[in-house]
Amino acid sequence: MARSKSRSKYEWVYSPKKEPSPKIPEALKKLVQERFQEIIDNDLKPNCIHPPSPEGKIMYLVDIFGKWYRNYFYICGTYKYKNPLTGEESSSEHKFSRFEYVGSDRFNVAYMRHTEKFWEFMQDVTLEQCLESLQTLPHLRPF
Repeated sequence: MARSKSRSKYEWVYSPKKEPSPKIPEALKKLVQERFQEIIDNDLKPNCIHPPSPEGKIMYLVDIFGKWYRNYFYICGTYKYKNPLTGEESSSEHKFSRFEYVGSDRFNVAYMRHTEKFWEFMQDVTLEQCLESLQTLPHLRPF
């Protein structure tokens, strides 16, 4: 009986090195943080954070903030929730939107989908366009 050669289902392919991310100037980092913080304080917090309802909502938003991680600026929220079985209260952080610095004072904009993955829908936009999109597009705001 002849034996067939076993072949792996995997193949070697060329994988070029990824280009390094552009370095973000510290002045731009500070400017982005300040401009987004204005929107968070004056628009998002007053319109999206509400006191817990008397019906005992299981999960509710208690804080909204922005933070840098590598080349990404995230708009995040802190949720408090109560375990219905034990009554213990805990909190967790969720990211809503992401602004990726791509160089030359330009950003890519993405929002968190229900699949827990970011969906990039705007590329190579200015900081002003990013700020405007956060104020006008509902899918970049807390849910």
